[in-house]
Amino acid sequence: MAYPGYGGGFGNFSNPLPGMHMPMGQPVPGAGPAMPPGGCPAYPPYSDSYPSAAGDPMWTYFTAVAGQDGEVDAEELQKCLTQSGINGTYSPFSLETCRIMIAMLDRDYTGKMGFNEFKELLAVINAWKQNFINIDQDRSGTIEHHELNQAIAAMGYRLSPQTLTAIVKRYSKNGRIFFDDYVACCVKLRALTDFFRRRDHLQQGMVNFSYDDFLQGTMTI
Repeated sequence: MAYPGYGGGFGNFSNPLPGMHMPMGQPVPGAGPAMPPGGCPAYPPYSDSYPSAAGDPMWTYFTAVAGQDGEVDAEELQKCLTQSGINGTYSPFSLETCRIMIAMLDRDYTGKMGFNEFKELLAVINAWKQNFINIDQDRSGTIEHHELNQAIAAMGYRLSPQTLTAIVKRYSKNGRIFFDDYVACCVKLRALTDFFRRRDHLQQGMVNFSYDDFLQGTMTI
C-alpha cells in the first residue's frame, strides 16, 4: 500500500505547494526532512539545560507564570502565549487549543510543558502563522476551506478529499477558519500523525491498534 504522507514540513514553508499533487508515498519538495517521533524537523528539540535562558525574552514570559516545578499547564501556557504576543492581531489562543498544544509535545506525559518545549512550540507556531498569513491574501484574519486544504498540502500531508472535508467541517465557522482554529487543526494533525507514525514501523500507512492504545492516544490530544 502506498503511504499517504506524514506531513514533514512543520517548520519549513519556503516552498508552499498550493494545488500541487504528488504521488502518494513520494517525498514532497520543500516539506523538510523526515520528522522523528515527537520532534520537529526545522526546529530540533532543545536540550534539557538552559545555559542562556536568563537572557532569553521568552524566559521572562515563561517564568512569570510557571510553577515551582518549572512547567506550565494549559491555563498558564495560555497566559505565556498571550504575553509573548505570538498571536499578533489574532484572538488569543483558546484553552482547548493550549491543551492540545501541550499534548503534542508532552513526551513525559505530565500534562505540563517545560521551557524547552515552550520554545519548540513557539518556533512551530511561528511557522504555521507565516503560512496562514501567506494564504490569507485578503488579510481578513480568516481563510476559506480550499485555502485550508492548500495549507495542509503545503505542510506535506496527503489526505483524501473525505478527510479534508471532515477537517473543514470540524474547524470552520460559517465557512471560515480563524487563526486559533487553524493552529488547533495543525496541532492535532501533527500530534495524531506522531501517534500513528510511532506505531507504523514499516511506514506502510497501516497499523493495528488495541482499543486501549487507541483511546490513550486520542483522548489525550
